[in-house]
Amino acid sequence: MTSANRIFSDQTLSYSEVAQASRSGEAYLVKNCALHDVDLAHLDFTEWCFEACSLTGASFAGATLQEASFKSCRAGGLNLQGADLSEASILGGDFSNANLRGAKLIHASIRNCKMTGADLSDVQAIGLTLEEVLLRLAVAPKFSFRKMTLTRVDFSDADLNRCDFRDAVLDDCSLRDAHLVDSRFENADLRGADLGGIRLTDMRRFKGATISKQQAATLLAQLGRQVF
Repeated sequence: MTSANRIFSDQTLSYSEVAQASRSGEAYLVKNCALHDVDLAHLDFTEWCFEACSLTGASFAGATLQEASFKSCRAGGLNLQGADLSEASILGGDFSNANLRGAKLIHASIRNCKMTGADLSDVQAIGLTLEEVLLRLAVAPKFSFRKMTLTRVDFSDADLNRCDFRDAVLDDCSLRDAHLVDSRFENADLRGADLGGIRLTDMRRFKGATISKQQAATLLAQLGRQVF
């Protein structure tokens, strides 16, 4: 990502200001600005950086955000449906209930942020990095985590039905009470995952996965058996 050429700082921005800047073709640093409920759909924000901004209720639906970055933003309810976030980064901040349906997250990274209740349906996620992300109650059916290494990702109570975790490594993650109907875990390493709330009768979904002796003992305890 190149350095931004222009700066918006410490102000409330209107659609017309942002749209005009977008049409300039230059990369902007938008720092500590408010864009509450502003509709910025289908604009071009290639290489823009939004830092410590308030984006609550704003819409970037269908926008081009390639190599863009969001740093420590307050973005509850942000609409990113269909946006192109290829090689973009989300670092820190609160993106609870964000709408990312159909977004492109190819070689993107999401780190150290809150995405409780986010909708990740139909996302294209090749090469996505997830690290220290709170995805409790998120909606991500049919999401492919195949061969990914997930670090400190909390999927508690999330909709992960028909997801693909084959060959994935879950490091200090949580699948507690997640919905996992028809999800696949062949060759996944789940030794670093919280499997709380998963019943032994559900373990057919984990066929071929690696679990720890402690995890096995917890599951077998449901049948009144002990592992030594």
